[in-house]
Amino acid sequence: MPYGDSLTRKSEAADVRLARLNGELRDASAQTVLRVAMVREWANSLTYVSSFGAESVAMLALIADVKPDLPIVFLETGMHFPQTLDYKDELIEKLGLTGVREIPPSETERKVLDPKNNLWKTDPDACCALRKVRPLEPALEGFDAWITGRKRFHGGARMSLPVFEFANGRYKVNPLANWTPDDVELLIKQRNLPRHPLVAQGYPSIGCWPCTKPSDNPDDPRAGRWAGQEKSECGLHIDKTERPRVF
Repeated sequence: MPYGDSLTRKSEAADVRLARLNGELRDASAQTVLRVAMVREWANSLTYVSSFGAESVAMLALIADVKPDLPIVFLETGMHFPQTLDYKDELIEKLGLTGVREIPPSETERKVLDPKNNLWKTDPDACCALRKVRPLEPALEGFDAWITGRKRFHGGARMSLPVFEFANGRYKVNPLANWTPDDVELLIKQRNLPRHPLVAQGYPSIGCWPCTKPSDNPDDPRAGRWAGQEKSECGLHIDKTERPRVF
């Protein structure tokens, strides 16, 4: 990669860069999007933020094909299902991932704001802010872009998800934006990838155990997340100016 080209991309205005990337790769395969992001656009300043949830294995397998040492952020909220933690270890070993980083919330802050670990009962937005949103900021320091596993079929605000975004000062890469549930299923079957053990128990989307239930709506894979509440996102993918005010 010519040094001058690298400098040009870094100085390119975000809106111009987004237009270029989305114009070029709007209909590209996930593999092509990942390779462009990891090799051409952000060779040394890209990370993936993974929950090691129900569909995470698809993205992790594709990343491992290109760069198994890519930095991967796992937000260790302290509220994950034990099955998720076991599954994370299984995937790390099977896929040869060497860049996984576990990021916990500030223990000092947790002791003050949630000493009994029951904040989720009274204020789930504040719980997500404590355990996920605020820990992510320092975890992303040094990275110009991050990969997400979001897909349009998840519904809600994700239905208009572009392949590339710019939010809160960083680029976001959504290689699976165009994927359908069948695409995810096909990759898992073709590669004989291990599934999250809770999927077989009716959990199509898996987050922290207090706020995740089996889905009762087959047309909405996220119906079991914060069931019965207006909340549908933890806050990681909401612009800072639009996040609920907490604390």
